[in-house]
Amino acid sequence: MWKSNWSWLPEITVVGIIDILLVGFILFQIYRLVRGSLAIPIFFGLLMIYILSVLADALKLQLMSEIMGAFINVGVIAVLIVFQPEIRRFLLYVGRSSDFRKVRFWRALNLKKIRTGEYNQKEVQALSEAILALSAAKTGALIVIPQTSQLRFYQNTGVHIMAPISRDLVETIFFKGSPLHDGALIIADHKIASAKCVLPISDNPDLPVKLGLRHKSGVGITEQSDATCIIVSEENGDISYAREGRLYQGIGKDELKKLLSRALFHSIN
Repeated sequence: MWKSNWSWLPEITVVGIIDILLVGFILFQIYRLVRGSLAIPIFFGLLMIYILSVLADALKLQLMSEIMGAFINVGVIAVLIVFQPEIRRFLLYVGRSSDFRKVRFWRALNLKKIRTGEYNQKEVQALSEAILALSAAKTGALIVIPQTSQLRFYQNTGVHIMAPISRDLVETIFFKGSPLHDGALIIADHKIASAKCVLPISDNPDLPVKLGLRHKSGVGITEQSDATCIIVSEENGDISYAREGRLYQGIGKDELKKLLSRALFHSIN
């Protein structure tokens, strides 16, 4: 009786299945981070160079093989340079996921966090009222709330303020006649740290073409940090927010308050 021989197949174990699932999960998370950016076509370009190198070696194309080999030899350095924003975002994602401050038990022991939480609602109320007033007046605004970094580099591009969060101050900063209105306001240590800050502009090709620099800057800072950014459109007064490199448009009053409450509660102290 004929028996099939499956000895050539690798042995499947529970550890092997877990290994495959973990690798698949990591690859999926990496894809989520680079989706919509220039990283995807660049990756396929590097893959084509590698395939050409293999074909050149197989066909004994000496000149082509040497040229492709030169690219491969500096491949690791090239990948680190080309994919620097994506690698940074991936490391930020991993760091955020393992942040001990997000553990509820640790929060219960963190008295400073508790004291700060008592005042969060006042800050949320002041910010939400200011943002809604700016929206009603169709006054453009860009507010950045960092989570684990104070974004000092970007703070230093603007004017230092370090004042308590208040509705009047936020509205005054973004008033069209104010010298500070053109740029971003950054909140740190539960204070208005700096205004008129310059933010990086996103190069995501999937963003709507009609978006202006304010929205692209809001997305850009969240691509390079774990901040939450609230944007008010000067054109129509719509309120949007950006997080993890993605833009969410047309949010209402209730969603705005929830967003601010979550962002301020998780923000640095």
